[in-house]
Amino acid sequence: MKLTRRKLVAVTALGGIGVLLSGYFLAISTRKMMEVESGGENVEVYLIKTSDRSVGIRSILRRFGLESYRGKTVALKANFNSADPFPASTHVETLRSLVEELKKAGVGSLTLAERSGMGDTRKVLEQMGVFNLSEKLGFKTVVLDEEGRDGWVKIQPKGTHWLKGFPIARVFLDADRVVQTCCLKTHRFGGHFTMSLKNSVGLVAKHFPGEPYNYMWELHSSPYQRLMIAEINRFYKVDLVLMDALEAFVSGGPERGELVKPSLLLASRDRVAIDAVGVAILRSHGSTKEVMKGRIFDLDQIRRAAELGLGVSSPSKIKLIPLDGESVGEVKKLEEILRSQG
Repeated sequence: MKLTRRKLVAVTALGGIGVLLSGYFLAISTRKMMEVESGGENVEVYLIKTSDRSVGIRSILRRFGLESYRGKTVALKANFNSADPFPASTHVETLRSLVEELKKAGVGSLTLAERSGMGDTRKVLEQMGVFNLSEKLGFKTVVLDEEGRDGWVKIQPKGTHWLKGFPIARVFLDADRVVQTCCLKTHRFGGHFTMSLKNSVGLVAKHFPGEPYNYMWELHSSPYQRLMIAEINRFYKVDLVLMDALEAFVSGGPERGELVKPSLLLASRDRVAIDAVGVAILRSHGSTKEVMKGRIFDLDQIRRAAELGLGVSSPSKIKLIPLDGESVGEVKKLEEILRSQG
């Protein structure tokens, strides 16, 4: 893809450079140059209204040219923050269908990596059936809490609201493709909502191995929490986001809340766009004052991500595409919310 002035290229420090932090000498490894779409171009968000995850996911993924994934290494981030059932966590059938479609496309290797915020990650993945599915379908599952120092890359704080920077999981930086699947829900602990952008918190270590500093304590106690969430996304590229919004929490969250049933699946290459549409869905059902107040692109996570060039800069650049006749009415409703409240 050709670079333009309106595309952001994020580059981290070169390997072999050492930094002194909290008495520990950290080696920063070389990272690939990451080209991230900025807010200058229109982007598509595909939508289908369905009660059948498997059929819906197959239909929506056809729009993304998965044949280009053939032979590529793929890192997959799902939403297993806790062992609570969907929409608190990724539905096992969503994970199954997504992995099966990637396998059909002929990916070279597929690794799901996760760090749970509410509970022991290994136990969460066991309870949610991820390891069993991993064995059946032949993909690797990595418990990020168990990774050593080499499993992390230290991002420096310059240009962010993070006091000490943060460690991000290397697997998502080294992969040829990154795929994310998120849920649709509110977040009562300061995030206000948790979709694609917030799902990236699970790529960040709670503790860097050998250090006492708690990065999650900093995040959740900071008045800049929602800006910090957006800033994580600056340092890794996502090629595809699948949002399972068959059900959603319109209040509470992330592990429990008031349940609604939009019966929607969405997908996009743009994290800002899909989160903005997600907020529009929450608003269409009535949500918390933090989600309902003001314009969508003025909400902290979305505003900061757009400022950083991580996706579209305004609702007018989002092209909502219904995949069948039943989805047309949903698209018209969401387009009106984006037009009047975006």
